[in-house]
Amino acid sequence: MADVARIAGVSHQTVSRVLNGHPNVKAETRTRVEMAIDELGYRRNSSARALVTRRTSVIGVVAFDPTLYGPASTLGGIERAARAAGYFLSVVTLQTVTREAVREAMDYLAQQSVEGYIVIAPLRTVVDGLVDLPYGRPVVAVEGGQAPDLPVVCVDQPGGAYLATRHLLELGHRTVHHVAGPHDWLESEGRVAGWRRALEEAGAPVHEPLSGDWRPREGYELGRRLAEDREVTSVFVANDQMALGVLRALGETGVRVPQEVSVVGFDDVPEAEFFTPPLTTVAQDFSEVGQRSIALLLSLLEESDSPGTAPKRDVVPARLITRQSTATPSTR
Repeated sequence: MADVARIAGVSHQTVSRVLNGHPNVKAETRTRVEMAIDELGYRRNSSARALVTRRTSVIGVVAFDPTLYGPASTLGGIERAARAAGYFLSVVTLQTVTREAVREAMDYLAQQSVEGYIVIAPLRTVVDGLVDLPYGRPVVAVEGGQAPDLPVVCVDQPGGAYLATRHLLELGHRTVHHVAGPHDWLESEGRVAGWRRALEEAGAPVHEPLSGDWRPREGYELGRRLAEDREVTSVFVANDQMALGVLRALGETGVRVPQEVSVVGFDDVPEAEFFTPPLTTVAQDFSEVGQRSIALLLSLLEESDSPGTAPKRDVVPARLITRQSTATPSTR
C-alpha cells in the first residue's frame, strides 16, 4: 500500500479510502490511485487485513453431491452472491451425509476462522446435524425444509409441485401419478406434499408414489412400470433427470408423449427444452437462492454485532414452464 501511495503521490490513508470505496475522494485522485494499483499489480493481503479488522471475509459452505443439478446449481448461486458481496468461500463437499460428517466438516471450516456457515441441507440427517451446534457463528440452512429455530432459505417445493399437478388436472387428466425422489430428502417430501394437496383439493384419486434416486436410470426403470398401466395418462416426476428416463421408457414401449401420457419434471435443467418432446417442468431460481442465502447470513452477522431481528425463513417461489410434453388426455 505504501508503494501505491508513493507512485500515486498520496497518503496511504487515501489509498485505503479508495480501496474501501469511500465517497470522499476526488475523481482525479481516485484515478491516480487506481492506475498505480494496476501498474504494481497490488492486491490486498487478506491475512493482514483480518488481523486489523478481526474479520476474515470468509464464509464456510458445506455442500452435498455436486453431480446432481440442484445442489451444484445452488452452490454456484451462493458463490456468485458471495463474490458480489466481497466475501470468499471455503467449501467442504460431502459424498455421504451423516450427522458426524456434517459436524466434522464444520469443525474443519471453523479452523479456517470462517465468519459464518451456509449448509446446503437437502437431507433430514443434515438438518438434524445442525441443531445445537457449539461453534458460536451463524448458520443458514439452504433447502432446510421446515427446520425449527434454524435460519432457512429454500425454494417453495410444495408450491412448485402443486403448480405442476394442477396444470395436469386442468388439462383434463383424471389423476396424476408421481415419481418421487428419495424418502429422506426434504425436497422430495415437499414435492410429494404439494402433489398430494393438489389431488386432494380436486377430489382426484391419490396413488402411492414410486420413489427413485434422482437419476435417469431409476426414472427409466420406474417409467417402464408406469407404461404397463393403461390407466396412467399423466406423470409428475420429481426432477428432470428422472423425467428423461421416464420419457425414454415410454417411447421404447410405444407410448406417445404427450398424446397418450403427459409428463412434467422439476428443476428446468438447461437440456429440458431439448428433450423429446421438450419438457414441461418447474423452474427453481438458484441465483436468487444464493443471493438470499448470503443476504440472510450477513444480516445474522450484523445482528451478532448489534442485537436485532433478522428474518429466519426466506422462501423463493417456483415457476411452471409449459412446453410440449403435456396435453389433454386421450384414450390409450
